[in-house]
Amino acid sequence: MGGAGVTAEGLGLRGPRGWVFRGVGIEAEPGSLIAVEGPSGSGRTSLLLTLTGRMKPTEGTAAVGGAVLPRQMAAVRRFCALAHVPGLTDLEPALTVEEHLRERALLERRFGGSLRALLRPRGTRAAESRLRIDAALAAAGLAPDSLPKGSRTAVRDLERLEALRLSVALALVGRPRLLGVDDADLKLSDAEKEGFWDLLGALAASGTTVVAVCSEAPEGAVTVSTGSPVSPASTDDGRPDRRKEKADALAETGRA
Repeated sequence: MGGAGVTAEGLGLRGPRGWVFRGVGIEAEPGSLIAVEGPSGSGRTSLLLTLTGRMKPTEGTAAVGGAVLPRQMAAVRRFCALAHVPGLTDLEPALTVEEHLRERALLERRFGGSLRALLRPRGTRAAESRLRIDAALAAAGLAPDSLPKGSRTAVRDLERLEALRLSVALALVGRPRLLGVDDADLKLSDAEKEGFWDLLGALAASGTTVVAVCSEAPEGAVTVSTGSPVSPASTDDGRPDRRKEKADALAETGRA
């Protein structure tokens, strides 16, 4: 199954503290690289969660992979995966790379597969999981042999870009039609940003639709701007608080 097309018109989300984002329009074909661009606090993450069926929009229309939001949020969640979203996809610092991957493959086999797949011999299931893991690692550009202790390297010992690639690999184990990535360019050097955008572009070119939150969209991406912050949620020092923004929106809409 190929990537998921994404369309939206007048899409908006209102939380207890005001509008999180509003007036968003999107027209993207399956296999597109979609960059959600805007300053911190402008609703970028909330838009990502809305498009992947995790938040219920307040106004406007949207469709992802033919499923209409908000009526078919559960259907959208079944073929979308998230990476690098604080509070939702956090990596466990004490676990190794291999432990994270095996756990994800086990969860995918138990909850994402068919009954027929569960009835296959144990050896066959293990081999299929290994193939999924290896394919996800390759697609995410993470080579365990290059890590300090190979696949036994703990997450706390990974460089930022390596941890980001691991989060993407974990999301790809389930072979999603749409991959959502939060903060795709946060705290990366210019060279790292370029390499990571090349990776996301390659994933899109292979057929997986990619929606990535960023401060500055790369050339060639379908760019969606959330504009200036519209919610007053902020930290004590006046900087926008993205975790508070996300909590406010979840409290208002609920997670189906």
